[in-house]
Amino acid sequence: MRKATRNPLFWLLLLALTVVFIGPIIFIFLTSLKPMIEAQSVPPTIIPETWTLRAYRQLFFIDDASPVLRWFLNSMIAATLHALLVVTVTSMAGYALARMRFRGRGAAFGIIISTMLVPGFVFLIPNFEMLNRLAWLDSMPAIVVPGAAGAFGVFFMRQFFLRLPIEFEESARIDGAGAMRTFVSIVLPNTRPALVTLFIISFLANWNDFIWPIYVLFSDQNLTLPVGLSRLQGAYTIDYPVVMAGAMVAAIPVLIIYSFVQRYIIAGVASTGIKG
Repeated sequence: MRKATRNPLFWLLLLALTVVFIGPIIFIFLTSLKPMIEAQSVPPTIIPETWTLRAYRQLFFIDDASPVLRWFLNSMIAATLHALLVVTVTSMAGYALARMRFRGRGAAFGIIISTMLVPGFVFLIPNFEMLNRLAWLDSMPAIVVPGAAGAFGVFFMRQFFLRLPIEFEESARIDGAGAMRTFVSIVLPNTRPALVTLFIISFLANWNDFIWPIYVLFSDQNLTLPVGLSRLQGAYTIDYPVVMAGAMVAAIPVLIIYSFVQRYIIAGVASTGIKG
């Protein structure tokens, strides 16, 4: 690895990847600081010739028909609750499939994994009908509960539990701890990287989801941020600085969260191998 870091091509590759991934975010931010006329100019300018915060004032203070702060709060609450629910359900299911011996365990795991091969759109109508019968449409549970027991989360946690030394659990049982006590006090603290990784993946999936919220949410006050921001585009004209300002509002929380938990994500992915 040290030899690779001394190679100029290594740094050129890192620079190219940085431009590819960071460049669009910088362009979005700079566009949000342009006047509308300059944002529509051809050829486009990279650095604004005239700097203005009009787009952000329009987004937060002027346009009452677009309650961006309410949409932001809805998305934050929904994504957080959904991620917590996913981690809770899939960690218990993954542990049962990895450690507990019961008839049909292999078949149950195979059925769960097979659902990953089914396109998500197939579940739209059945899930909609269930939420309708529960009277959850146009409410927070409609975007929090569905998908909480996803097959990916169960598979991800099971693989991590399989790599966890079983001696920890055996020592706890010798000391008289029951199954639940062992799971909560011994197993979960040792799977923190996997739990954080799954939490972030589930949070981002819910935060960026567009199809399902637009399918089950109807009133403006209950919309999530991706759905609400789509309404910033007019039928005939598009205020690009306002749209880009909305995109920055949606991107900043994700970047902040990832900057704090990236070491857990790297450790979680590196520790979750394919076994069994």
